[in-house]
Amino acid sequence: MSTDPTRTSGARWSRAELLARIVTESQRHYADYSLFNQAMADHVGLHPTDMQCVALLDMEPGPVSTGDIARLTGLTSGSATRLVDRMVKAGVVERHADPNDRRRSLVSLSPVARERIGAAWDTPGRAFGAVLESYSDTELAVIADYLHRAAEVGRAQAKRLNSGETG
Repeated sequence: MSTDPTRTSGARWSRAELLARIVTESQRHYADYSLFNQAMADHVGLHPTDMQCVALLDMEPGPVSTGDIARLTGLTSGSATRLVDRMVKAGVVERHADPNDRRRSLVSLSPVARERIGAAWDTPGRAFGAVLESYSDTELAVIADYLHRAAEVGRAQAKRLNSGETG
């Protein structure tokens, strides 16, 4: 097993201690990943919000609308439009006519940006991959499940907070 539930003293962690550790490590991970995202954005010459949009666009199966970008990033439609305009000007994304609706355009990563940003991810990607290699398939399934479910909770809580709902 790659993750030993025992402490260095040999005593096992209680469930409450493990849950507290997960909360603390999640907060550390978020803070450290924010620093990494900033460093990567600086490295490739983008704003951190642009870098986050690039990551989201890279996960999409095809071109998306500016409205989709607003939904994915949590930006207002006006802010998403300005984001896309800035990224088009920088050559990071391309606009394409929507074949199903002449009134709107779709956005995708430009091939040059995809290659340039992909190359910048080579070393970090290998480093993150090396961490995952130390886990069994069963453990990877648990990690993937946790990340998926935690992301769902995060989206739901962001929606709740943005709606003004309390409690």
